[in-house]
Amino acid sequence: MKNYKIIALLTCLTLGISSCADFLEEDNKTGLTADGYYNTLEGIEALVNSCYTPMRFWYGKEHGITLSDMGTDIFTRANGMENPPLALYNADLNGQNGQINFYWTRLYSALNSTNAAVGRIPESPLPENEKMLRMAEVRFLRAFYLWHIVETWGGVHLSLEEVTSVQTTAQRSSVDDFYNQIFEDLQFAMDNLTESPDQYGRATKPAAEAFAARMHLTRGNNAEASRLAKKVIDGYDFSLVESYEQLWNINNVRNSEAVWIVNFTSDLIFNRELEAPGGDILLRDGGNNSHLFYLMTYDQLPGMTRDIENGRPFARFMPTTFLLDLFDESMDSRYDVTFQTAWYSNNPGTYDLGLSNGDTKPVTFNEGDTAIFATKYALTDAQKDALPYTVIDRNRTYNPDGSPRVRDRYISLRKFLDPSRPTVAQQQGKRDAFVIRLAEMYMIVAEAELNQGNASEAVEYFNAVRRRAALPGHEQEMEVAAGDLTIDLILDEKAREFAGEQIRWFDLKRTGKLVERVRANNPDAAPNVQEFHNLRPIPQQQLDAITNKDEFTQNEGYF
Repeated sequence: MKNYKIIALLTCLTLGISSCADFLEEDNKTGLTADGYYNTLEGIEALVNSCYTPMRFWYGKEHGITLSDMGTDIFTRANGMENPPLALYNADLNGQNGQINFYWTRLYSALNSTNAAVGRIPESPLPENEKMLRMAEVRFLRAFYLWHIVETWGGVHLSLEEVTSVQTTAQRSSVDDFYNQIFEDLQFAMDNLTESPDQYGRATKPAAEAFAARMHLTRGNNAEASRLAKKVIDGYDFSLVESYEQLWNINNVRNSEAVWIVNFTSDLIFNRELEAPGGDILLRDGGNNSHLFYLMTYDQLPGMTRDIENGRPFARFMPTTFLLDLFDESMDSRYDVTFQTAWYSNNPGTYDLGLSNGDTKPVTFNEGDTAIFATKYALTDAQKDALPYTVIDRNRTYNPDGSPRVRDRYISLRKFLDPSRPTVAQQQGKRDAFVIRLAEMYMIVAEAELNQGNASEAVEYFNAVRRRAALPGHEQEMEVAAGDLTIDLILDEKAREFAGEQIRWFDLKRTGKLVERVRANNPDAAPNVQEFHNLRPIPQQQLDAITNKDEFTQNEGYF
């Protein structure tokens, strides 16, 4: 049973994809049907639990990170990136894009699972008090998936009923229709979820309020966004952890700042994922893989070999000079926590280091000696030649306009590193992924109050995050005056605070700043990005499968 109908419902997009019909027609050896299974306690609980699974395909995954952080002002592609069009907005970003097709399938499958649970819970054998709780969970999750769908593709197909057979037509619903349903589902969740779940990682009342705050900010409902964010800040036991460094300690991820997370585990048996039946896209095992993607290939340089401490470098994503320059590392602790700028020799020996004139010099590394130093500043050739290790300075990595000169040698984002992995080759990481943390609530209040003209109140919440980030003794220097607070300053601060946490694209889109800031700060994407890129292309596979092609058409600007 669990290898038949359940998997079909979870992994198969039934909105006009012909391959799903073949998958659903697989021979049922057990004779047990979904209706029969979902009418058991085990079955309905399994259905509810399955509604959480798609989050593990988005958070901590290369393709989810690509869709939420690439093509923004703070990250661009490194030499190992598998889907450059999403970073470049070039002509190859179209309906044939595999990652976009994958997430269309996954998100609609997730939506269908939540719809199935909403429809089946009332008649299930769950005790009455549990029915309301489980219904609140799945409606919260439905709102979450609807948000990803509507923000990614706009007013596309809004489905609120379980689909068990192939549909050959699709209808466009308005963005307002999507958000009306999102707010309806979130209100039900806020009314019926508990403050503390029976299992860590399940949806909670404060998580629903926090996500609703994000949604109200997205829709310009600033007063309600501020009210809900303040409620999360003041009404529960959450608190900003003492230092930004503590936030990323692998042994402290389940901390007082985590409002809602996607939980992972180091147990490889439980870190598996359901793969698409056709295997049409590479997804690594079900752990948090974010530790792989931001690391430059340090293991190819003298004095170094790949190890667990420094991570397995996939070199997919690299910071823009704009992101690096946002930090004043003399008073902001987040620079050294976020980025790795020094690597210490783990492969002792004597090596020939290249000099600026093309010659080489022999250098002997002992265990623990500095082997690589990366800096966002430009050094002279004489300065670099005089140092007994490899130097990666600004001019080594970037051209004067900020475009990458090389894509395999750069300052690496390190805050997702997972030193708990037992082997250097293991891709699965156990780090829980933050979906919403308390610092975001402070920034939501700041933005919402600023939008309402309340700069003096906005800056109090803004500065709370700034003070936490300050190096000891620099708290006052980090504060900003109310008269200086702007939306751009808030976006800059969110870049420093949340780099790599899969919200940047949505922040830029919400504030109407995507095109402006990409053009100003991301030379790779600047020549191509246009206003229509505030939406992604609808997968061509979807458009080919439906019969009402004249009614349900590609998003503007794409082909």
